[in-house]
Amino acid sequence: MNSTTNATLAERRAAAVARAIGSAHTLYADRAHNAEIWDVQGQRFIDFCAGIAVVNTGHCHPEVVRAVQQQAERFTHTCFQVVGYESYIALAERLCQLAPGASPKKALFMSTGAEAIENAVKIARYATQRSAVIAFEGAFHGRTQLGMALTGKVAPYKEGFGPLGADIYHVPFPSPVHGVGVADSLAALDRLFKYHVQASRVAALLVEPVQGEGGYLPAPEGFLAALRALCDQHGIVMIADEIQTGIGRAGKMFAIEHSGVEPDLITLAKGLGGGTPISAVVGKASLMDAVPPGGLGSTYAGSPLACEAALAVLDAMQNEKLCERSMELGERLRRHFKALAAKYPAIGDVRGLGAMTAVEFFKGGDTHQPATELAAALKTEAAKRGLLLLTCGSYGNVIRVMVPLTIEWAVLDEGLAIFDAALAQVA
Repeated sequence: MNSTTNATLAERRAAAVARAIGSAHTLYADRAHNAEIWDVQGQRFIDFCAGIAVVNTGHCHPEVVRAVQQQAERFTHTCFQVVGYESYIALAERLCQLAPGASPKKALFMSTGAEAIENAVKIARYATQRSAVIAFEGAFHGRTQLGMALTGKVAPYKEGFGPLGADIYHVPFPSPVHGVGVADSLAALDRLFKYHVQASRVAALLVEPVQGEGGYLPAPEGFLAALRALCDQHGIVMIADEIQTGIGRAGKMFAIEHSGVEPDLITLAKGLGGGTPISAVVGKASLMDAVPPGGLGSTYAGSPLACEAALAVLDAMQNEKLCERSMELGERLRRHFKALAAKYPAIGDVRGLGAMTAVEFFKGGDTHQPATELAAALKTEAAKRGLLLLTCGSYGNVIRVMVPLTIEWAVLDEGLAIFDAALAQVA
């Protein structure tokens, strides 16, 4: 009989793994399929997390698994900068074709989202010969030194890790439910240029079309177009951080497509690799080629295993019409949660774009009083009943739903029924 349990693994983890690595749930996976995970004790869980919006094509999509297996039998690593391989080029070609806008595009690959952000900023700074970068309050751009500086939240991402990188500035992200409008954010940018940094010194502006860790906040209509105009006016590189929103999560291959805006650079990761570590910067060729050979690169960047997996992911997105399914999922989810909101005053907002869906909780429905404890209790109770959820938002009072885009309708309905029962228990 297998003596491995969640409890024994927790003990081993406590003894061997750095405590800084967080743990949203106290279970350990044995296997997974599509939108379901079985732990080492054989317990089944419905997965509304997708590895933080990574397995958009579901756990162990057969074509993704097959692509990795076949590549592993040929070679696992050469370092593209030493000996190249076709899959890297083919993936760059595909993403350049898919990226929004008519400008010629080029791409490069890294291993993590934070690396994609770092390289996008490096490209912008080199191309403009400027140093300042603007990001938004509530944004999350990674845990590296530059990523922390760009991230618009202190705890737990920045606290105790200073000093952080200089010449980084933040302004409020528009959020109607929190009383911040598009005009407020644009006025904050005007004040920034007047009192803190001249626009002619700004290399880049980073924006998530839907803030992820910040609370699944979609950019209101017209905001991204206004940022595009502002960047054009001042010669600033507009970087769309699509690490969590990209590859169909928000209902189009790139979330920014909903706005009709062409950014200068796009960062990707998460859903691109179908569970394998890969990230990308895709952008206007004139910018991408500004950096000379050797200025960008990494030993593991664009792994042949991950490139093949990503090509299989893009095939699945197209063949299974997963962008369209993402839109349908989001409509079903938000319709369900809005019906719940009529019953529970603590649900102060239901929002999203494509499959990205958030339920925000407030004490007594007062949008000035985040119900952090309620969201945490709901996550815990749902897990006890077999549903995995994650929180987000500046106060941790938002439940974000990140179902695989391939989830079966029956499994989705089962998960929503668990959500309802768990909420009834803790509300």
